[in-house]
Amino acid sequence: MELQEAVSQFLFHCRYEKNLSPKTLKAYSIDLRQFTEYLATHLELTTLPAVDKTALRAYIKSLFGPLKEKSIKRKVATLKALFHFLEREDTIAVNPFRKMDVRIKETRRLPRTIPLPDLKRLFKHLYRLKADHPDRESYAYKALVRDIAVLEILFATGARVAEVCHLKDEDVDLRRGRVKILGKGGRERMLQLCDEGALEAVKDYRALWKEEVEGNVFFFHNRMGGRLSEQSVRTGLGQHATGAGMEGRVTPHMLRHSVATLLLEEGVDIRYIQQLLGHSSIVTTQIYTEVHVAQQRRILMAKHPRRRIHERTVLRHPCG
Repeated sequence: MELQEAVSQFLFHCRYEKNLSPKTLKAYSIDLRQFTEYLATHLELTTLPAVDKTALRAYIKSLFGPLKEKSIKRKVATLKALFHFLEREDTIAVNPFRKMDVRIKETRRLPRTIPLPDLKRLFKHLYRLKADHPDRESYAYKALVRDIAVLEILFATGARVAEVCHLKDEDVDLRRGRVKILGKGGRERMLQLCDEGALEAVKDYRALWKEEVEGNVFFFHNRMGGRLSEQSVRTGLGQHATGAGMEGRVTPHMLRHSVATLLLEEGVDIRYIQQLLGHSSIVTTQIYTEVHVAQQRRILMAKHPRRRIHERTVLRHPCG
């Protein structure tokens, strides 16, 4: 059997039998296309029986350098899923991964957050632009109102940028002030827009973009009336952050991290934060406790009164 045919059977199984999400299917398709292209180009392998441990090791080795450990782990997981399926279907006699001990250790990176003073500066900048805008009939004003609404929902809910961009009009309940988020694995969560300012910003957007929203499936739109893309949100946020005088790169995912760490600093239970962010495992959420500890250390080193005691002791030292 040709390797490409085996991949097609696996993707069919994932789509119609396992009913995986479009995002997962897209990731599988990309990973397996890159795998088959590498084998054909570098090893001249196109048939399934030719793919053994040696070929797999060569491919995995090629991933190191260009990719981060997390991406490599995902691609290896995709290959394991493929060969597990082929073995179960008796397409191959033995899964080549069965006698391979592949362990990829990820570098532990703390999530990057936006300091609260910078967040205040960003919101103040955007609302000042809105209040002082010279032409409220222009597309520039409409885009600004939309960008503020997107930012308010991102910060209010801690949602991923893709989750916000894929919101449908029916998912946003302005009367009750809540948003239904469709997260990873098709898991839904209902989140509140408790802040009046945030809710008003979303209402302003809905009123100003009424024609586009009612004429399309999605809630947030671009200039052409299509769905607002994740990249447009990233680009817009970066531009607004620069306009607000913020230094460094600012991304929507940093907003998500900031929500989690700020809630933790306020004493919110980590399991509530897990539910808010849509993490399937508490282990994923626990990384924010490390950020909180790091922040705690910085505060104690700079502000703890023991420093002043030490200073006074030094001043009174007879040999000082």
